[in-house]
Order: sequence, then C-alpha cells, then structure tokens
Amino acid sequence: MKKLCSFFSALFLLALSLQTRAQTPSAPDYFIGKWNIEVKGTPNGDSKMIFNLERKDGKLTGYLTSKEKPDTTQFTKVEEKEKSVTVYFSAQGYDVFIKLEKKDDDHVAGNLMDMFDATGERIKVS
Repeated sequence: MKKLCSFFSALFLLALSLQTRAQTPSAPDYFIGKWNIEVKGTPNGDSKMIFNLERKDGKLTGYLTSKEKPDTTQFTKVEEKEKSVTVYFSAQGYDVFIKLEKKDDDHVAGNLMDMFDATGERIKVS
C-alpha cells in the first residue's frame, strides 16, 4: 500500500511538472506607435515632434516629423529597455538623443541630451 501511494504521488508530481512551463512574460510593445513629443526650454524655444516607432525584424526603428519640417528624419539608433527607450537622430547637423520613460499607459517623460525636459503622449488611432 505504501509503495502504491508513493507511486501515485510521484506520478501526480510528474504530470504536474510537465504542465508547468518556465516562461518569461513577454513585455508588450509599449513604445510602438505614434507619439506627440514636446521638448521644453531649448535655445530655439519649445519643440514639438511626432515620433513613429515600429518593430522591424525584431528591432525597434522609426522616424520623426514635425510641423516645421514635414520631411521624415530616420532614427539612426534605438535602444530599448523594459520601461524606457532612447532614440538617436540627427538634427540641424548635430547627433542628438531623447530618452523616454513610461509614466502610464499613454504618457512618457524624459529628456533631450540629458539637458531639456521632454514629455509625450500617445496618438490614439480611432
């Protein structure tokens, strides 16, 4: 009887261990989409841009546009972490970066070149 109980206990534990899988939760692509970004206090005044981030071949890429310059400026590099993204691009002949961190579902905050405050809001598609 003792062997039978041990056998069924071992069988139960084996079945239970086969059902559970070690998985890392996949983080949703929070930063993908269009964002209204405003950088405050630059020498040329406050700057408003639209970031468009998308995933291609497993990497985050994209471009920016603005009302002053409707042409697109491609991001030269995008570094993503769990709750932040750093976007590199060229502006007026300078290589610059903006680091943005998640605040809530539709808002980000960060800085341009570690000097100027930046805020952003997701553009919702209707």
